[in-house]
Amino acid sequence: MKVFFFVCSMVASLTLLVGCATPPPKNPENICDIFRENHDWYEAAKAMNERWGTPIQVPMAIMYQESGFKHNAKQPMRYFLGIIPTGRVSSAYGYSQAQDDTWRDYQRETGHRGAERDDFDDAIDFIGWYVFKTNQLNGISKWDAYKQYLNYHEGWGGYQRGTYRDKKWLLRVAQQVNQRASRYRAQFHECKDELNHGWLYRLLFG
Repeated sequence: MKVFFFVCSMVASLTLLVGCATPPPKNPENICDIFRENHDWYEAAKAMNERWGTPIQVPMAIMYQESGFKHNAKQPMRYFLGIIPTGRVSSAYGYSQAQDDTWRDYQRETGHRGAERDDFDDAIDFIGWYVFKTNQLNGISKWDAYKQYLNYHEGWGGYQRGTYRDKKWLLRVAQQVNQRASRYRAQFHECKDELNHGWLYRLLFG
């Protein structure tokens, strides 16, 4: 009987954890609304900025494009003969849509072995790290969301080889990411002071 109750309590705990996953923000078009809804996300974004020097709007615009802020976003399945699943298009997963190998590189280089792709704090730190590395390896400004996204999508080597040049759809997407980053930057300028106030101020005047 004790084993039964133990198992039941474990199942209930796991169910609770799954149920606690943060849903996508209600208004992903406005970075102020995103951070007002999830102030912990702002604290994580600010920590990322302090660690890597990556402006907050760039990883947020990339994350919007990659996962729509869904913690468990996955790539579509491949099918043999249209009916038999043979695996996913790639190993990209989570908020950042980082692939297995790149995520392991991040864990190794940062020493953050326990980082998870479905954790917002880890995912935005990963994108901040990637933007920082792109700046180091390919000389792309951390504020240049257009070229940063091309590096993010194609990889550092792919960008160097120019694999993006014949992908008109990718160039359009990169432009959308750049435009979103610009909007996020302008919006963030309007609410940064508010977000930096303590919880009591936000409760009373937010």
